[in-house]
Amino acid sequence: MGADADTRRVWVIGIGAGDPAWMTLAAARALEAVDVVFVFQKGDDDELAAARRALLPAGVREVVIEDPPRGRGAAAVAEWRARRVALVREAVAAEDGEGAFLAWGDPSLYDGLIDVLREAGLGVRVVPGISAVSALAAQFGIAINRVGGSVLITSGRRLAADGWPDAVGDVVVMLDADLTFRAFPDAEIYWGAYLGTPDELLLSGVVAEVSDEIARVRSAARERKGWMFDTYLLRRVAPG
Repeated sequence: MGADADTRRVWVIGIGAGDPAWMTLAAARALEAVDVVFVFQKGDDDELAAARRALLPAGVREVVIEDPPRGRGAAAVAEWRARRVALVREAVAAEDGEGAFLAWGDPSLYDGLIDVLREAGLGVRVVPGISAVSALAAQFGIAINRVGGSVLITSGRRLAADGWPDAVGDVVVMLDADLTFRAFPDAEIYWGAYLGTPDELLLSGVVAEVSDEIARVRSAARERKGWMFDTYLLRRVAPG
C-alpha cells in the first residue's frame, strides 16, 4: 500500500461467526499476508477485541479506529456513516504495508464495511467467512431452506414493518432487540446467540411455547456480558 488512500486496496477478511476453528484457510492465509489490521472498536467490546486479536499472526500490527457514536434517525445514521468513512480514510493513509479489515461472520451479509471502504476511495479484496446464518443451521443440524421454498433474510425491524410474505416459508432474522418473533406464535423458531463461543445459547420450538424462555435467557445473557449477538430462523408449520 502506498501513501495515497484513493488508490489503495485493502483486504476485507471474514473471520467466521465465533469459533476460531471456523476461520477458513483462505482467511488465515490472507491474514498471514498483511502487515496491518484496522479494526473498528466500541468502548464496551473488550471481549470481542480480545477474541479478534487472538486470531492475528505474530508481527501483524493492529490499528484501532474508535467507532463514533451512532444516534437514531436517518440524519444521525448518515452523519455516523460519513464519520466512519473519514476515519477509515485517515487511518489507512497513515499506514504503510498491506492492510486488512476484519469482519465477524461473512462480510457480505448484514455488514456495511465494504460499502464504507468503497466510499473512502479504497479498492477491496474480500475473503468470505462462515456467517451466523450458516453457523445457526449447523448447530441445530438443519437446512435453512426447504425443498423448492424461498428464504428471506431480514432484520427484526423490517419484519415488524413489512410482515412475513405469504410466499416465503422460512425467515432468518438478524438484529432484533424487540423479539419480533412473538408476533408469529404458531411458527417454529431456531434461536442462537454467541454462536461458536463458550457462551453459546441455543433454543428451539414452537414460538408460543418457547418465546418467554428465549426472552429470559437473552435478557440475562445481555445483562451478564453487556452485549448480544443473536439470530434466529422462523419456519412456517404446514397445517395438519
